[in-house]
Amino acid sequence: DFLFFWGAVFLVTTTLVAFLKKENQELIPAREETKGITDTYKLLFSIIKMPAVLTFCLLILTSKVGFSAADAVTGLKLVEEGVPKEHLALLAVPMVPLQIILPLVISKYTAGPQPLNTFYKAMPFRLLLGLEFAFLVWWAPKVKHEGGFPVYFYAVVVLSYALHQITLYSMYVAIMAFNARVSDPLIGGTYMTLLNTVSNLGGNWPSTVALWLVDPLTVKECAGAQGHTCATAEAAEV
Repeated sequence: DFLFFWGAVFLVTTTLVAFLKKENQELIPAREETKGITDTYKLLFSIIKMPAVLTFCLLILTSKVGFSAADAVTGLKLVEEGVPKEHLALLAVPMVPLQIILPLVISKYTAGPQPLNTFYKAMPFRLLLGLEFAFLVWWAPKVKHEGGFPVYFYAVVVLSYALHQITLYSMYVAIMAFNARVSDPLIGGTYMTLLNTVSNLGGNWPSTVALWLVDPLTVKECAGAQGHTCATAEAAEV
């Protein structure tokens, strides 16, 4: 119902924009950004062949490897340790106001000539929070009791998530500001789209790999079956 409702809203609003919104002819630049799909891809390849862009893409594709396990696996491991999914979902509610306010606050620090400085400063703190998340996963079974988890455990989880959001948004806003700053205004849309796509890919592929590696890297022991290993999914099932 949720997806159906918002799908309908998107369809209606997009259709209204298509029919009711008109371009302001006076503001349209004399020279168009691109002439078609072929020209756009040619332009993309010419941009990505630039040495500075290649170096930046390499950095941004590998910069989030250190956070991938903490970002992708912490919630799943907490559920595995017995934290109810609905409780974790409720803990996301206090993050919403924070997620709205943070970009507004951080944008003041990324508006200068060197927006990536904020990215660099936030990185070590986000790496340290990875250790904090590992501690939370280790701590969860220690404080669990018959009634569930104590309030102070959830308070620590909320605080940890809030600190994580601050570092995450500091890096995110800094990258967006940098991409906007270096993009050629004449081809701004194409340039920005390319850099933002690379930024998104740099965050997604390490998380995918981290999730894929969870099972092979998890140490398992067989209870009551000496001499047998539970290293593979088939062996664990047996």
